Amino acid sequence: MSISSAMRAGVSGLLANSSALAALSDNIANVNTVAYKRSQVNFGNIVTSQFLSGAYSAGGVKAINRQYVSEQGLIQAANSSTDMAISGEGFFVVTQKGANLEPSDARFFTRSGSFSVDSDGYLVNDQGYYLQGWPINLDGTVDRSPADVTRMGPINVRDLGAAVAKTTDIIVKANLNKDQEASTVPYAAGSMTSYAADPNAVGARKPDFVIEMTVTDSAGGKRRVELGLSKAPAPAVNTWNAEIYAVPTTDIQGGGPIRQGQVVFNSNGTINLNATTLFGPATVPPALPSPQTISIGASGGAAPAWSTLLGIEGNDVEFDMSVLTQYSAPSAVDFVTPNGASPGNIVGVNVDENGIISATFDNTEVRKIAQVGIATFPNPDGLLGVSGGAYVPTLLSGDFTIKEPGIAGAGNIAPQALEASTVDLSAEFTGLITTQRAYSASSKIITTADQMLEELLNIKR
Repeated sequence: MSISSAMRAGVSGLLANSSALAALSDNIANVNTVAYKRSQVNFGNIVTSQFLSGAYSAGGVKAINRQYVSEQGLIQAANSSTDMAISGEGFFVVTQKGANLEPSDARFFTRSGSFSVDSDGYLVNDQGYYLQGWPINLDGTVDRSPADVTRMGPINVRDLGAAVAKTTDIIVKANLNKDQEASTVPYAAGSMTSYAADPNAVGARKPDFVIEMTVTDSAGGKRRVELGLSKAPAPAVNTWNAEIYAVPTTDIQGGGPIRQGQVVFNSNGTINLNATTLFGPATVPPALPSPQTISIGASGGAAPAWSTLLGIEGNDVEFDMSVLTQYSAPSAVDFVTPNGASPGNIVGVNVDENGIISATFDNTEVRKIAQVGIATFPNPDGLLGVSGGAYVPTLLSGDFTIKEPGIAGAGNIAPQALEASTVDLSAEFTGLITTQRAYSASSKIITTADQMLEELLNIKR
């Protein structure tokens, strides 16, 4: 009967508009939720078979739920250095636990980048999901896989220990007095008697000038190294005998010098690195020795090496001597700048635009910990939402691919920023009004059909 089908249509209208009201309520409630994606209920008509000519059977309406997961929210600045947003396509990979993560544990996908460090040192967002990333090895390499999500792991910034960086570079800026009285001790390459090794040895002579340097070893220890220089006797011109040695000399196995040779200057007072033999033999034809390096072997290694008693790794130290000069002015050191750092503790965590998460230590060292991967889907709107602003794949969404930020269609990481909700309050309030009116109209259908049925029943009376 047409009247009963009209009542069914009215009921379907009530149900569909109830769903629309629920979606609007969710949107308005989450207007300030980070990276929330608005939902919308669309309507589709239901057509029933028409059996009788001249009679119409109402079908009604059905609610079609849709979530706009792929819609980009506004990127807004945030205060925390561990907050991040994705500008473009993709999702962060997250899990529901940090410690003891198994390959069989579920992985979720979210755009909620409000991450902070929890009490156990893991990066976790406000919804309680743990951020996953590719670990960065000490040599800077990363083992990435576009499909194997188990190569990613929870990011922990507490279990790193203290950061140590051994010295690899030293910059020396100093002047040697051109008017320095020359040494009376003759010198031939490879035959200079080391004053540092034995001050009382025949031929040993205290240096005219000493440049002190600090070398950080592999265990974070500070080792004193000196460059001793003595003006060479005639017929050498603009030449200084030089040796590099440790203080105390017992830090070096056997106590001998680390390097011996000559430092040669041009007539204008600048250093002649081609003729300088402190870092290797002079080159013929002249060619700049590069790099100007000394090598101190590991403890117990071939000389020159650190003492066996120290039990440390070796140091290959590159010297920048290009600003060493010989002018008619008192010998003086302007500066000696070695790199390297003794043990330090974490004072901060940062994220860059490449998704690299780094720990900053109080000794100025910066250690790269992990890289955030971005998961993309063929149809992100087909993902199934779960509590906490996360999603799981479905047949409609397709399989994920994990990429580096900004590569092959993946979105870029916006550090120290958050993605805002995609809810437009003005549009939602307008939707509330139209939904309320549609609901009232559907209820009017039912009351009208009921009155008509009552009239039909009254005919028999």
